[in-house]
Amino acid sequence: MNHIEKIAARLAEFGLDAMLITSESGERYALGFHGEGFLLVTRDGARYSTDGRYIEAAREQISGTDILLVTPEQGHMALAKAYIEEKKLHNVGFESGAMTVDAHKKYVQGLPCVLTPAQDLLDGLRASKDEEELAVMRRAQAITDEAFRAVLNLIRPGMTEREIAARLVYELLSRGGEKVSFDPIVAAGTNGSRPHAVPGDQIVDTGMFITMDFGCKVEGYCSDMTRTVALGQPTQEMEDVYSAVLAAQKAGINAARAGATGEEIDGAARRVLQEAGYGEYFSHGFGHSLGVDIHEAPSASSREKRPMPVGAVISAEPGVYIPGKFGVRIEDVLILNETGCENITRSPKDLIVL
Repeated sequence: MNHIEKIAARLAEFGLDAMLITSESGERYALGFHGEGFLLVTRDGARYSTDGRYIEAAREQISGTDILLVTPEQGHMALAKAYIEEKKLHNVGFESGAMTVDAHKKYVQGLPCVLTPAQDLLDGLRASKDEEELAVMRRAQAITDEAFRAVLNLIRPGMTEREIAARLVYELLSRGGEKVSFDPIVAAGTNGSRPHAVPGDQIVDTGMFITMDFGCKVEGYCSDMTRTVALGQPTQEMEDVYSAVLAAQKAGINAARAGATGEEIDGAARRVLQEAGYGEYFSHGFGHSLGVDIHEAPSASSREKRPMPVGAVISAEPGVYIPGKFGVRIEDVLILNETGCENITRSPKDLIVL
C-alpha cells in the first residue's frame, strides 16, 4: 500500500518542494512498509534509504521509489543531503508532530534546506481512508471479532486478568494479526472503573463485570474493540448501567456521519448518559480515529469542532466508570460516509452473561 502520489500532490498546496518522513507511522502510511529509514517525497518522485536489516524486503515490497542502502560511509543524512542538493530542494516539510527537538536540531544542522512544520499535510491525508486501507481494516476487525468469540469460551472463575489478556494476544495473532494494536486491557470487578487499567493478578469471579479492550494490525492498520461481559448473574445496577452505555453508543452511532463534528457525535451519546444519571462517570470522548496508529485525528470528542471527512474511521466507545464498583465500555469501529456510517464490528452488544 503506497501513498507517495497523494503526498506529492499536496506539496504545492503547502508551499513545499518535498516532505521528509522518518516516523514509523508516517513511513508505513507513505510506503506501506517500515524499515527505520529516511523518506523524501518530492513533487515528481521519492527516495528512501534503509539499512541492511530491511533492504531486501524494501526492494521487494516498495514500488515507485528509489531505494538506497545506507553504509557506514554514507548514512541517511549524507544520502538525504545529496538528494536535496541534486534536486535543488529549498523548502522541505517535516513531521512536526512526531519529530523530537533533538532530531530536528540534527536535521537543521545537516540538511541544506529550510525545514517547515507540515504535520497537517499527512494528518489530512490519513484522516480519510481509501478503499485499500478500508479493506485491510475490515480484515483486522474481523480477526478481532473472531478472537473475542474464542476467548468467551475460555473465561472461567479463577483466571487472572493477565491470563485473559495473554489469551487475547494469542487468539489475535493465531488468526492472522501481525501484532496487537496496543497492549490489551482486561479489567475485572472494581478495576473496571479505570478506563485504561493494566491487566494484573486480579482473579475474575462470579458477580463481576470483565471489560476487554483489544485489537490487532493487518498490513500495518489497526482494529479496536471493547466488550464488557458479566461472569455470572449481574446485579440490577450492573444491568442498568450496561443498558445506559449501550443506548449512548447507539445514539452516537446514529449521529456519526461525514460532515458532522466530533463534538456533535460525542454530544449525542453524552446526553443519553446525562439523562440516565451517569454523566459524571463518562470521563473521556466518544471515540477517536484509527488507522496506522491506534489514535489518529480527528477525534469524536467534545473538543473536536472540525467536520468529519468521508472515509474517516472512528471508534464508538462511551463508558461509565463508577469508582469502587465497576465499569462498562462498549466499543465498535465505524467508517463514515455522507449519509451515516458503516459499523465494521460484528460482535454482539447485548449483555453477555458467562
